[in-house]
Amino acid sequence: MNQVGHTADLLVTGSYLYLQNKDKTIIKNGAVAIHQDTIVETGLAADLAPKYPDAELLATEHGLIMPGLVNTHTHAAMACFRGLADDLPLMRWLQEYIVPVEAKLTGDMVYQATLLSLAEMIKSGTTSFCDMYLFAKDVARAAQESGMRAWIGEVLYDFPSPNYGELASGFQYVEELFTLYADNPLISITIDPDAVYTCSPDLLKNLKNMAEKHNTLYIIRLSENKEEVQGVKARFGASPVMHLENLGLLDNRVVADHCVMLTDAEIKLLAKREVKIVHCPESNMKLASGIAPVVQMLAAGISVGLGTDSSAGNNDVDMFGEMNSAAKLHKVNTLDPTVMPAETVLEMATMGGAGVLGAENKIGSLEPGKKADLIVLDMNQPHLTPLYTIPSHMVYAARGADVVHSVINGNIVMQNRKLKTLDEKAILADMMVMGEQIKKMKG
Repeated sequence: MNQVGHTADLLVTGSYLYLQNKDKTIIKNGAVAIHQDTIVETGLAADLAPKYPDAELLATEHGLIMPGLVNTHTHAAMACFRGLADDLPLMRWLQEYIVPVEAKLTGDMVYQATLLSLAEMIKSGTTSFCDMYLFAKDVARAAQESGMRAWIGEVLYDFPSPNYGELASGFQYVEELFTLYADNPLISITIDPDAVYTCSPDLLKNLKNMAEKHNTLYIIRLSENKEEVQGVKARFGASPVMHLENLGLLDNRVVADHCVMLTDAEIKLLAKREVKIVHCPESNMKLASGIAPVVQMLAAGISVGLGTDSSAGNNDVDMFGEMNSAAKLHKVNTLDPTVMPAETVLEMATMGGAGVLGAENKIGSLEPGKKADLIVLDMNQPHLTPLYTIPSHMVYAARGADVVHSVINGNIVMQNRKLKTLDEKAILADMMVMGEQIKKMKG
């Protein structure tokens, strides 16, 4: 279908090919031909195999080929805090357990913990992620080694950071990130004010100017729970959303994470301003933040992606689990089994996430001219048999562990469940040692 080239380095074949294009095309016994980092053709394996005889063949007899999943909100390095503190309210969890240990982190610890999270993401079907955290250079270093596609930002706030120290140094650090990763094919740098309640109005405005200067995304945690909204209203006389509106900051550059506590008027405003939103259902449930009005957001025309948030508050980065939770949460919340159908949720985890990141022309579907980011699932399993509709299985039955191969930017990063860019055994051993360090920090 729609050939744009005549050479291919890699041919991926399987029993099913789900393009996630506008028509939601499914090709039985399909194939994807890839040249360097780009998809050149999709179609029947029987047609493409003779056309590209010299291409490396990645064949899976019972495989389902589909776009890689896009995790639009992570704090990857927080995998090192998985299980450190659970069953607590958000602010107490953050202030009494996470922040004190974060203050003792080093760049090398963040690098090692990020590698752990990237290994988990690749093994569960994620090919792109958007990360906001500390020591962003070390996050980016890990991401580059893994071969994953990433949007990465250093969190800035009014108080000193464990990474860069005083805020003035934070601006310099971010500028260095833009220099280091200018024109990088896989890593994009973003501007990341932490939240309305940790950033002064001047800081929020200065960071927006920086985002405009570098033509990049402005990513912020917004209206995550009732306590945040009440605190911001008491301090600024407006909700978090209206505070940003009053500062003139809401536009199509803004990616707002969580957005649990929104009024109908705020949803209309965010739609009008073309703000993109990331839904993190499992984190919001576990921290009892509430249920984001995603059904209303989608009805208003807002672009919504899915994110896992951190492994400290989720406690994993499996996007298949996130899709499952997103679909079911809104059905039980509205007492309407027709809301958030499987096709809609799968769209949020692929093309929707790509749209949130401004990358819908590059990733999110398998079409000629787009970057070759795809995964292959083994469908020859009891919980995936029989197969009637692919979106249903991907949202309600599939698991991250069903992914057998992953291709990112044309490179095979996992084959037959074995990571090819990362040393999984070494990563796990290093993290066991770090876990002991963190136990002592906590004490």
